[in-house]
Amino acid sequence: MDIREGGPPMTTDNNLTEEQKQENANREEEAKQIILGVYQRTMQTLQAEFENYSVEGQIINNGNYGPLYAFQLTDQAGHIYSCGFFINELLEKYRGGGDAGEWLSSFYVELMRGGESRPLPQPPQSEDEAKQLFDGHIVPHCAGALREEFAPEQVYVDLDIHEQAGPVLEAGFPSIKEGNNVCAMPFHFLLTLYLLNRDPADPLVQGLYKIREEHGLE
Repeated sequence: MDIREGGPPMTTDNNLTEEQKQENANREEEAKQIILGVYQRTMQTLQAEFENYSVEGQIINNGNYGPLYAFQLTDQAGHIYSCGFFINELLEKYRGGGDAGEWLSSFYVELMRGGESRPLPQPPQSEDEAKQLFDGHIVPHCAGALREEFAPEQVYVDLDIHEQAGPVLEAGFPSIKEGNNVCAMPFHFLLTLYLLNRDPADPLVQGLYKIREEHGLE
């Protein structure tokens, strides 16, 4: 297991009482055990789903989203398939009583369809590279996926700046004139999904389906 640091350093308060320090230490230890427990359970689940593959994993501390998990499957021919997950979604799957193994394996089955290795993408090394990634891949991919998913209905896709979230990608239905007709996802969230080998269009698709449901549309 590889644990990588990607977030801001933890700080301490010298004014805390010994009791408060102990409480903080207990909470940190409990959180650590949860993080490691989710990691170990996911490793076991993936190994059970893909018996003929070797499974490796790492935990990445993300400044925006906390612990992220990345797991790599390697077949006998040396092809590798990597995918990442948020701790909250894994906890939800494990606590929800559904088939977590089927859900996890679906991402890898999709990665394997092309027959070529799919390691995690390299993060952009500069603002220019990040802008090029958004303009050249993430935004066009999301726009195309949304319009294909909801065809022939017209789908609005545009960029905006949110006061708190910063740059966001908006999507909505111009045909809905009253009430909420737009969902938006922060750029940093879409980038995180992309870097985890996840489809950045998925949360926007889910958001638009929720809007249709709120308006009583099939």
